Amino acid sequence: MLSKRYRFHSRGGVRHTYQHGKTIRGSKISLVFAVNARSHQRFAVVVSKKVLKSAVGRNRIRRRIYEAIRLEHPNFKESLDYIFVIYSKEILTMDFEELRSLVHDLLIETKKI
Repeated sequence: MLSKRYRFHSRGGVRHTYQHGKTIRGSKISLVFAVNARSHQRFAVVVSKKVLKSAVGRNRIRRRIYEAIRLEHPNFKESLDYIFVIYSKEILTMDFEELRSLVHDLLIETKKI
């Protein structure tokens, strides 16, 4: 699991990221990111009830994404806030290596913008 240090702790940071951030859209996931004033990154994963009605399924998707982030975030040192927005329930059954490469590709795209 991703360390508590690298997660959002209030809605204010999430709101700021949505209002001032830029968005990269993928096939199943979009990434909203914005510069923060901290010395480290922060991450959030949003899975709507429209994607999956079951809380168990939404939490499993969230845990899988957080694990992929945990494995990838040491490679990225910029102090940015990231919000991963999931809009496909296929993430639940996707192979983990494919999911990890999807997260990696989105994080790489942030360097280009």
